[in-house]
Formats: sequence, C-alpha cells, structure tokens
Amino acid sequence: MKRFGPNPREDIRYTPRPGVYAILPFRGRILATFQGGIHNEYQLPGGGVDPGEQPISALHREVFEETGWHIAKPRVFYRFKSYVFMPDYNLWAEKICTIYTAQPIYRHSEPLELDHNPVELSVKDALRRLANAGDRDAISYFFRMHMGPFSRN
Repeated sequence: MKRFGPNPREDIRYTPRPGVYAILPFRGRILATFQGGIHNEYQLPGGGVDPGEQPISALHREVFEETGWHIAKPRVFYRFKSYVFMPDYNLWAEKICTIYTAQPIYRHSEPLELDHNPVELSVKDALRRLANAGDRDAISYFFRMHMGPFSRN
C-alpha cells in the first residue's frame, strides 16, 4: 500500500483509523469539498468509518454530510495510508484511506457538517489544491487511467 506524508515516529502510538473518500467526476470537473475552520483546505469528500459501520454506508453518509449530495455506483479505486495528527480528535492516527469512484446523483441539501462547502474543481485545480498528497495521486491516476485524453483546465 502506498504511503504519503512523514514516516511514523517511534515515540508515538498511532491508532488505526480507516476512512473512505470519493472521487466524484461532475460536468468534466471534480466535486470536492472545502473545509474551513481550523483546516481551511480542499479535500475529497469522505471521512472515518465508525465502529461497526460498513465502509459503503460510511461513504454515503460522509459524502452527504460534507456536500449534501447523494451518490451512486461507488467502486473501490485506490488505497493509501498516512501517519498524521488529527486535531479534531486529539489523535495520532494511522489513516488507512480507501478512495472510491462514484457518480453524484443529486444535491439534496446543504452540507450537514459545519465549515464544509461543496466545490467543483478542474482537474488542474484539484491536483494543485487538494491538501492531501494521496488524494492528489488518486485524482492523477484516475484521470490517466479512466478518462483518456482530456483537458486539465
């Protein structure tokens, strides 16, 4: 499994934290989220899988909470891990990230999560602005493998 970010520190005990995220192609762009507050960054919509929750259920829940959109046809596409501090949880985590591709179907509401706003990014902007290197690598791979020749504007 690919790893992004700094190597784990030997003096820290990391808690495994599985997460699910979505690449949502939309009108030739990527439907992503901008999280304000302490994060102030662009992200693929998604988040942690709660104990006892199935990953697909978590994906639908997280995408809806962060964008207000319903999705269809999720498929596992990419996996990576990173060792990070999660300030929202005061937790050192071994994030095990599974990225799905899915189709955004319709926007049902405003996001339920505070400080989250859905945004449409061009592929070029997604590759430049997404905060997570693993997310950027997944976007790059997705468009190289699945979209054929395309405009990166």
